[in-house]
Amino acid sequence: MAITEDRRLPEPSGRSTTSSGVMEQLLFEVKRMIVGQDALVERLLVAILAGGHVLLEGVPGPAKTMTIKTLAQVLGGKFGRVQFTPDLVPADLSGTRIYNMRANSFTTELGPIFANLLLADEINRAPAKVQSALLEAMQEHQVTIGQQTFPVPQPFFVLATQNPIESDGTYPLPEAQLDRFMFKVVVDYPTYEDEVVVVQRVLGQSVEVRTLLCPEDILKLQDFVAEIYVDPRVIEYAVTVVEASRRPNEHGLESIAPAIMFGGSPRASINLIAGARALAFIRGRDYILPQDVAELARDVLRHRLILTYEGIAAGITPDRIVSHLLDRYPPPRMDLGDRYVA
Repeated sequence: MAITEDRRLPEPSGRSTTSSGVMEQLLFEVKRMIVGQDALVERLLVAILAGGHVLLEGVPGPAKTMTIKTLAQVLGGKFGRVQFTPDLVPADLSGTRIYNMRANSFTTELGPIFANLLLADEINRAPAKVQSALLEAMQEHQVTIGQQTFPVPQPFFVLATQNPIESDGTYPLPEAQLDRFMFKVVVDYPTYEDEVVVVQRVLGQSVEVRTLLCPEDILKLQDFVAEIYVDPRVIEYAVTVVEASRRPNEHGLESIAPAIMFGGSPRASINLIAGARALAFIRGRDYILPQDVAELARDVLRHRLILTYEGIAAGITPDRIVSHLLDRYPPPRMDLGDRYVA
């Protein structure tokens, strides 16, 4: 289902039908393998269309790794996987220089980070130097080996997983690296009905998913997403929610102010809008709504809110704080003319 010139989304009326068709085929193919993780798959697609990275957190077993591998197969391009361990060194990720005795020269062997989609499995098991090497690739889309700098392939995404219930041999991600992830998605166990289907599929015949896109197709889809209309009032709404996380006292949120040490950064506001554009595209619209921003708020903010010791002791979670923010600033009704009337 490669996207060719005749599949370009028309301006503007026909875009929703075509974009919905592309996304429906992608989602259908992934769901042939993955059961009961619809919200997770949608968030992964949103991040990929918006050019962002995703951190998945969940207990072992809910198919975090399998979902990423299946999505990589459907999207095409080069897939890389690194199983992070405490003894990992930056060269294991980025590559290293190798001395050739016969030629009396060095050659550079590129590492697994040079992929379109990199699965960083159990990322919190890697020491600080490895996380720093990954941070450069995530932010700058380049890797430095010795005195040389190499660009990573485009598009480039990091989908990382971490296990929240283990602490032995782990290194908590620094706030600077957490802020580079567009989303932090919490993955829970499937429902009873979904788990029954999972077991049936495992016991049945194996499923082979098809490759529907290529890297060039993904870049085209990202261009379409960049054309999604953003009303200035939606931007103001996103910034208001994020700004309230930084200055809760000034927004009538005195009850949660003692629990917040640091709120969301301006990158949170940017990611809210970028993610809302991709979400609107997936749902067949050429404009974003305040509801899109509110729906992504937890995934964008939960890893950017740093709580005080008092807040942690009181059992307050980042998700609870985001709920307070959205209660204080629910998605406003908005008249977008012929595009939408709320």
